[in-house]
Amino acid sequence: MEGTVLCAANHAPLTPISFLERTALVYPDRPAVVAAGHSAPPRTWRETRERCLRLAAALAGLGVARHDVVAVFAQNIPAFCELHFGIPMAGGVICALNSRLDAAMASVLLQHSEAKVLFVDVALLDTAREALRLIISNNKKPPTVILINEALDEEPPVLPADHHHYHDYEVLLLSTTINGAGGSPEFAIRWPADENEPIALNYTSGTTSRPKGVVYSHRGAYLNSLDSVLLNDMPAMPVYLWTVPMFHCNGWCLVWGVAAQGGTNVCLRKVSSATIFAAVATHGVTHMGGAPTVLSMVVNATAEERRPLPGSRPVTVMTGGAPPPPAVLYRMEELGFLVIHSYGLTETYGPATVCTWKPEWDALPAAERAAIKSRQGVHHLGLEVDVKDPATMASVPRDGRSMGEVMFRGNTVMSGYYKDAAATAEAMAGGWLRSGDLAVRHADGYVKILDRSKDIIISGGENISTIEVEAALFAHPAVEEAAVVGRPDEYWGETPCAFVKLKDGGKRGGVRAEEVMEFCRARLPRYMAPKTVVFVEELPKTATGKVQKFTLREKAKAMGSIPRSKQGGGGGSGTRSKL
Repeated sequence: MEGTVLCAANHAPLTPISFLERTALVYPDRPAVVAAGHSAPPRTWRETRERCLRLAAALAGLGVARHDVVAVFAQNIPAFCELHFGIPMAGGVICALNSRLDAAMASVLLQHSEAKVLFVDVALLDTAREALRLIISNNKKPPTVILINEALDEEPPVLPADHHHYHDYEVLLLSTTINGAGGSPEFAIRWPADENEPIALNYTSGTTSRPKGVVYSHRGAYLNSLDSVLLNDMPAMPVYLWTVPMFHCNGWCLVWGVAAQGGTNVCLRKVSSATIFAAVATHGVTHMGGAPTVLSMVVNATAEERRPLPGSRPVTVMTGGAPPPPAVLYRMEELGFLVIHSYGLTETYGPATVCTWKPEWDALPAAERAAIKSRQGVHHLGLEVDVKDPATMASVPRDGRSMGEVMFRGNTVMSGYYKDAAATAEAMAGGWLRSGDLAVRHADGYVKILDRSKDIIISGGENISTIEVEAALFAHPAVEEAAVVGRPDEYWGETPCAFVKLKDGGKRGGVRAEEVMEFCRARLPRYMAPKTVVFVEELPKTATGKVQKFTLREKAKAMGSIPRSKQGGGGGSGTRSKL
């Protein structure tokens, strides 16, 4: 309008770097980072800001320029929190690598990202060293390596004999001169000139194909950090337990979000039922997150592992990934954990929807409350979500039955896939980001995922949601984990094949496959019940807790097709496997 201007007085690029600046001012002496299970004193927000500035100065001294990629290969250690600020403060782009990568894939991603510097957790040095060797053998220049030797949950890792070949993280921060520049706390932050500049490069989990590099902007990271805080009902000064890998969507953007609220990061290297309960009790944890695998750890903890929860309010748990089974949600509630179910993709900076709770649902029976909580819900404040026919792009009816593909558009959708314009165009065709997830939408607008498009089982012309079958399996009192895929069937084309991990290593009453199948037949339409049950010691998972269904599909395929002679009756089969 007439008389308005856009200038420095009313516009500055949005960036999560600003969260650290404010919190160091408002909460300088409050704990910022704590190492769970270790006696080291917490670092305050004043100390954290100073260390991040020193880190940025050191990176500048090592030649890191604006938009240079700086990779991190680490578990959830305190330095990882600092790197999420120090790297962008130097103008760099943080590339947090999956800590469970093998050397071959790590070398591929380091080369694809063209990382200039690599920070390595000493616990992962063997893998990193082999990845670097592969890069050199490919006649490529390896990144400069900085070794992080940080104790957490255990005795300090033993430094390798060749550790002097690498820069040391603590020495780097405190050094007075590095290539002519110092690790100075007076470093002038390289603020982004444009909020759409890149802040992070995240590689997808690679459960379906070779991972793609997803580019996040400063603007998107800023907005999704605040959205994640709101989704988590996170007040000022929360205590957040790191059970979500920080490499995964930058910890669902909560590395930055916790800083925005002046909270405390409780870092946990090894996630187990015992370490979760111990950290919650010791540090007064108010919030945590994780895939349904983490929820299973909590509900299946032994009496010896459980500890009383601190405070008068429940511990808020944000879960994502595969829809948590209603039975698990119900048990979490009994133990004093408030579960908030979210859903999203790496391409949406992590959580993009939330099953926002309505007070009128409080009066419902526990089973109904759990069933509602297992829905993916509605979009958060940074974008839109819809369920569409992928061919016509028409929205499906909100009848809870019509299936379509979940699609997103808005401010917290990725900038694109790094070095892959064709994949970017395909993913965003029609002006919406296509998720590949199949869902229905209820009359109240809440979305419920039925399956990944590649996971849906088509049996005799009927679509079977593996998620619904898994929910029935989880209701069995002896089942700890379950995953369902299609197995070839001579008559039906394919039928559900369930891979089941039993509680207590399968010692509970000698559960048989036929018993599990009969249990499901009593709760599902007969065509949806598994015709095959395979008992396993563990399910194959990614580092973020997602079941690797492509591995299970291959195993089901290798079992061969169910012959016509076993059709009808209750016919099915059961086996035990190690996987």
